[in-house]
Amino acid sequence: MSDSITPRQQEILAIARVQGRVNVEDLAGRFEVTPQTIRKDLNELCDRRLMTRVHGGAIVVSGVENLSYEARRLIAHTSKRAIGEAAARLVPNNASLFINIGTTTEEVARALVDHEGLLVITNNLNVATLLYRHPAIDVILAGGPVRRADGAIIGSAAVEFVRQFKVDYAVIGASAIDEDGALLDFDYREVRVARAIIENARRVVLVADAHKLDRTAPVRIADLREVDVFVTDRLTSASLRELCADHGVEIVEVGETPIEEA
Repeated sequence: MSDSITPRQQEILAIARVQGRVNVEDLAGRFEVTPQTIRKDLNELCDRRLMTRVHGGAIVVSGVENLSYEARRLIAHTSKRAIGEAAARLVPNNASLFINIGTTTEEVARALVDHEGLLVITNNLNVATLLYRHPAIDVILAGGPVRRADGAIIGSAAVEFVRQFKVDYAVIGASAIDEDGALLDFDYREVRVARAIIENARRVVLVADAHKLDRTAPVRIADLREVDVFVTDRLTSASLRELCADHGVEIVEVGETPIEEA
């Protein structure tokens, strides 16, 4: 492998940073090369830890800056929908819960619409928009600055708002999960709100797809041992599975998303 990436690989990276993920067949058509050539490009980019392979293509990797919200919606969408449905089944009617920011937590909200008697407290404008119309669900929205990128309400006002409540469930997401069980994110202001949510819930449900184990982020939210239930599509890490067993964290796996072979 050469010391620098090729012009085509640079363009593939640029496309991935805009779209969140790239598809082998689409790239083969765009560059008028074979799918095997594109797979070689993606494998080299993955070897350099610039991208991560997923079924049919690859996603961009960054340790300091998150993908755009719309791009994150596209990644593992089917898995996120299944995770959301499984997490929603853990929440009974007539319960109170926090739902924080994230594309997977939004899928939980989407799956809660047939519940009755819920009180949902959120710092996620998208969650509030999904749920406020339903007469059997009361929604309380945190106050504070709104992050334009994704509709997150963040900052000290949101933290103090959350601390007024003690709820039955917290549904949280994470941008990355480290091998030692650290739950990680990119914005320390968002993490402060997530910490307050965890501390003021009787039962914490983490929702995250398997790709989060391939990513990294700089800010610690919490540790996996602080979670009661981890809902994911598949948990391939033996060390994380052992950590969950040691600390009584229930694992709910909704099904495996196939990974394309190189």
